[in-house]
Amino acid sequence: MKLFDTHTHLNADQFAGREAEIVAAAQEAGVAYLAVVGFDQPTIEKSLELSQEYANIISVCGWHPTEAASYNRQVETYLEEVLSRDKVQMLGEIGLDYYWDTATKSEQERAFRRQIALAKNLHLPITIHNRDATEDCYRILRDEGLPAAGGIMHSFGEDAEWAQRFLDLGMHISFSGVVTFKKTIEVREAAKIVPDNRLLIETDAPYLAPVPKRGKENQPAYVRYTAELLSQVRGIELETLAQLTTQNAFDLFKWFPGGRS
Repeated sequence: MKLFDTHTHLNADQFAGREAEIVAAAQEAGVAYLAVVGFDQPTIEKSLELSQEYANIISVCGWHPTEAASYNRQVETYLEEVLSRDKVQMLGEIGLDYYWDTATKSEQERAFRRQIALAKNLHLPITIHNRDATEDCYRILRDEGLPAAGGIMHSFGEDAEWAQRFLDLGMHISFSGVVTFKKTIEVREAAKIVPDNRLLIETDAPYLAPVPKRGKENQPAYVRYTAELLSQVRGIELETLAQLTTQNAFDLFKWFPGGRS
C-alpha cells in the first residue's frame, strides 16, 4: 500500500531536526509520498530544501491568507521564480481565513485573486485554505474560474451540499483528520459523495491529528487513520482507497515518480 499525504507541513518549526525520523515513520506506515506546503518565505524555502533532499517529497508554494497584508509585487515576483523550480507542483495554500485577524478581508481577497491568476499563467493547480469563509471562497473561485490544471479544497470541513458546489466548479476534495472527529458527521456525509477521481487525503501535520491521535502532534504517518476511516465511510477496501487517492494525487500534481503509473 502506498498513500500520498497531499498537504503536510514537514517544514514547520515543530519538526526541525526530526525530518528524517518523520519521513521514515511515514514510510513504515505506508505513506510513500508527501507534498510539503510552504506559505511564506521561510516555509517555502524549507519546503524547497526538503523536496530536493527527498525523492518522495514535492513542494507546494504560495502566500497564505494570514500573510495577505504583505502580498505585493515583490512577493509575486518571488513566487513566480519559486514556482518555476523543479518539483514545485502546485500553488498554495491560498484562500481566505476569517478566524485569524492578521489581514483584512479585502487584502485577503486581493492576494487570493492575484494568485489564482498567477497559477493560470504558470499552468499550475491551486490548493485552497478556507477557514470561516466558505461563501466568499466559493464566490471568488466561481468568479475567477479555476486554472485548467485544477485545484484542491484542502482539509475539507463542510457538508455534502458545499462539497457538491465545489465539485461543480471542478475542485478536488481533500480530507484531513477532521473527517475522523466524533462530531463531524456532516464531513463524513460529504466524503460519501465525492467521486472516486476527485478524492484526496492529507494530514495538515503538525495540526489536526486524526482519531485516535487527536490532541497530539500530527505527522504524515497518521494519514493512514484518515484513509482507514474514509474506506469505511465509502464501503471500499483500504488498498483500493490508497490506490485511487494516490493516483489522483499523481494526476493532479502531474508528478509520476518512477514514470507514469
